[in-house]
Amino acid sequence: MEQSDEKIEKEITQKKEEEKSQEPEKSDEKETDKTQEKPQESIVEQKTKEIPKEPVKVEEEIKKETTKTPLEKKTKEKETEEGKEQKKKPKKNELKKDTGKELVPGLAPLIFDKYNLNDVVVDDPGLKRYVNLTPIGIPHTGARHANKWFGKQKVNVVERLINNMMRTEHTTGKKSFAYRTVRNAFDIIAKRTKQNPVQVLIHALQNSSPKEEITRLRFGGISVPKAVDTSSSHRLDVALRNICKGAVNSSHKNKKRMEVCLAEEIILASKADMNSFAISKKEEMERIAASAR
Repeated sequence: MEQSDEKIEKEITQKKEEEKSQEPEKSDEKETDKTQEKPQESIVEQKTKEIPKEPVKVEEEIKKETTKTPLEKKTKEKETEEGKEQKKKPKKNELKKDTGKELVPGLAPLIFDKYNLNDVVVDDPGLKRYVNLTPIGIPHTGARHANKWFGKQKVNVVERLINNMMRTEHTTGKKSFAYRTVRNAFDIIAKRTKQNPVQVLIHALQNSSPKEEITRLRFGGISVPKAVDTSSSHRLDVALRNICKGAVNSSHKNKKRMEVCLAEEIILASKADMNSFAISKKEEMERIAASAR
């Protein structure tokens, strides 16, 4: 009997030890479950906090749109349209022809297939707006801008010089003859000055454009001269006219060809030399205007 009791006691002690060994494992499992549950609860809480904010924002936006006046709605539509147009617009570096086709900046047409117009700079702020220096290969637009208000602004400066050279009875209507003379004159200018002849022409126009002129005011039967400022567009017109007149006058009864006379006139005017016809005319006009102030 004593042996049976001892066996029973041993079995009881073994069971207790097994139960004790199993208890910490369960506690570990419970702790792991708690750690897994905590982040899930925090994510849910964050979502529940964010959910009530969204409908409030939507309601506020709806109220703002309903309270907007029709003028505000139109301004918004215009802003969106302007943003789309700006995206469609080409960059500043992209060049265009009169046809509107885009050109690569490095492949811009050279005037007379020799001279680049992108490097030409106009220093006079008054003439800068009216001097057209758009890249063009052949300066001949076929009177596209004739008989239009301020149509001369859209014509290249070199083409305007060619048109002004058709003055006397020998060159009237002969555009091809005037074209050749200007082209040959530019070659002579490039050889003598070793500069871009279009840039030399711009300097000549800036120096020979008068800033003052005279108008006549009538008081009863008497006309009185009065000095007035010259507009920028008229300044450019007078300068081109005087340069071409000087070239034509110097070639009259002279062995020199027309292109040589034109080249010499442009070079002298670019240096502000008084031997130039255009410079002498400018000084004369400004002197008379100064006396009539």
